[in-house]
Amino acid sequence: MHIKPKYHFWLMLLIALIILQLPFISIPFKWLESYFHEISHGLAALITGGSIVKIQLFPNGAGLCTTRGGSAFFISLMGYGGAILWGSLIFYLASSHQRVAQVFSVLLVVLLGSSILLWVRDLLTLFIVLILLALVFAQIKYSSHKYLQKLLQVTGLLVLINSLMSPLYLLDGQSRGDGAALADLTYIPEIIWVVIWFFAALFATYRLSKISLRSSR
Repeated sequence: MHIKPKYHFWLMLLIALIILQLPFISIPFKWLESYFHEISHGLAALITGGSIVKIQLFPNGAGLCTTRGGSAFFISLMGYGGAILWGSLIFYLASSHQRVAQVFSVLLVVLLGSSILLWVRDLLTLFIVLILLALVFAQIKYSSHKYLQKLLQVTGLLVLINSLMSPLYLLDGQSRGDGAALADLTYIPEIIWVVIWFFAALFATYRLSKISLRSSR
């Protein structure tokens, strides 16, 4: 069955949504979103003059990036914000060209490998990051150039969907996490930050659909 190019984005989005509902199969992709969330905290610290002490990832998809120095506001903002940017970037670059998809996959391997060497301090996090490395390696090794693009596009959407839903877990009444930290720093209620992240992810998804439509013409 031939699918019109203008529907390709929505088909990939549907595939991503289905994958996230599958037991076990969805777990590595939740870990990937958690990794991008935590590394975004860390990169925000580095950009604003701080440093990364360690990165921790947990089996339930939670994570923790311990930083020293830097802008507390920017670091707290860029966890969910960074995951949105990573998901969008993966999809956009994978859509650009087969060669770009290959190069970006290699850069992901370098980033994950550097994280192991520099910031991973416990065996559980090491295991999870090694699984993520294996996932990226598998995409590179066992896919033709054409299918690598599609796999990376779906991966980007998986990260983006997770970043869309993850902030909603902050609305648990416990006043913990990035939203609560930003509320303490700015006196803007936590729910406002959750709404900002949620609609930023929605807008990113909408923009990617438009970019995908233009590239299909």
